[in-house]
Amino acid sequence: MLQNLDRLKVFYYVFARKSVVAAANALHVSQSAVSQSIQKLEKEMNSALFTRLHKQLVPTAAGERLYEIVQPFMADLDGFLKEQEIAKGYPVGELRIGAPPEFGKAYLPSIVADFRSHYPAVTFTLQFGTPELLLPQVKKGKLDFALVDLFLTKSTHIGSLDMYHFDPVVEEEVILACSKNYYENSLQEDLSFSSLSQQNFISYRKDLQTIRQWFKHHFSKLNTRVHDVLTVDSHEAVISAIKHDVGMGVVASHLVKDELYKKQIVHIKVSGSEIMNSISLVHLQEKIPTFTEKSFEKYLVDKIREMISEGYAGIKVLGT
Repeated sequence: MLQNLDRLKVFYYVFARKSVVAAANALHVSQSAVSQSIQKLEKEMNSALFTRLHKQLVPTAAGERLYEIVQPFMADLDGFLKEQEIAKGYPVGELRIGAPPEFGKAYLPSIVADFRSHYPAVTFTLQFGTPELLLPQVKKGKLDFALVDLFLTKSTHIGSLDMYHFDPVVEEEVILACSKNYYENSLQEDLSFSSLSQQNFISYRKDLQTIRQWFKHHFSKLNTRVHDVLTVDSHEAVISAIKHDVGMGVVASHLVKDELYKKQIVHIKVSGSEIMNSISLVHLQEKIPTFTEKSFEKYLVDKIREMISEGYAGIKVLGT
């Protein structure tokens, strides 16, 4: 291993400019410092990198090979540093964002497309998943930020959330629903605790936490025992199973607004207000967002507000 990687930078400038004097001027150091760096590098590599002719440096085969290795790195580094400088005042670079699957698929692709029409130098990587998947990715720095479903977050066992900053963005209504056929044949309009707790349920998890949270909210019953007939990991699959009369499931009302309007799905309404679930932007507490992140986050909230103003019932924006 080389003792000092700074010598590779000196070598790069000497090779590129074919002159110790020119390299010294570019690096703002003395000519003797440049010469000493090259000599030490050659000693460490046990190979001559230049043949020294009168007022001229001719690269050796080893020098040519080393330059082939160093030059792409230096070029990429220079481009990266210029990009970072531009990024201080203009959106540029890659954003890595997590989101709940259905919410993310419903809103993010169009918002990303709109944002890139204004700022084409920004690229995106979107990852959809549950809080159990997304929060550790934020913690490890694999995601710049994530949109997280707080209802599911509170229903899971992720550990301490103290390291994260939650900024509520969207509030969505969470309802219990079933198909019209299931409602008429199995419930027969009996919406008592006894009747509801005996029904067939479609859940996202084997521990049935979302179902139990619903019963806790509406009936103040802890750890209600229910009959789980289907477990799936997708909101879309829950909706499909509901429509096929499999049973009852907890869903976000704005994602089934068409089915509710057409009466394909029935909203199970009991006493009290419905659960309001917050979708929050999550960062690490100590993380300082880049200009690009801050620009997109504001754009994201503004575009969701615009969509909601066009008639997305059951969901509202909480902040900017």
